[in-house]
Amino acid sequence: MKPRISLITLGVDDLERALTFYRHGLGLKSDGIVGTEFEHGAVAFFELEGGLRLALWPRKSLSHDCGLPVSAPSPTDFCLAHNVSSKAEVDTVMDQASNAGATLVKAAHDTFYGGYAGYFQDPDKHLWEVAWNPQMLPKE
Repeated sequence: MKPRISLITLGVDDLERALTFYRHGLGLKSDGIVGTEFEHGAVAFFELEGGLRLALWPRKSLSHDCGLPVSAPSPTDFCLAHNVSSKAEVDTVMDQASNAGATLVKAAHDTFYGGYAGYFQDPDKHLWEVAWNPQMLPKE
């Protein structure tokens, strides 16, 4: 296996709501929901930097495809992180997420590693960290 991830799929309870949150609330670009002509095929894709894609797929469809039963979501199973270029940008993104309907889990604060970060959950309880880390600044 090569050290790369090409697609991150988030199982969601309401695909329309999730699409609205990510596209209109967070400003990620998407062509909308595709694959509706197939049973268990409706999905929304977002192009991210570096060739990575984010997919939103109903939990029931993901369950059907992989063969595992739908289970209760656990927000601490994994966390997606969005690194930004400044402390002020952390606050801006946290406000944007909150205004889009996210639940703020932990307000932005100074971190033990000399950075600044906060946490929110999307409408399906997926955990996101927004962080400014002076050792891991994003490429502009």
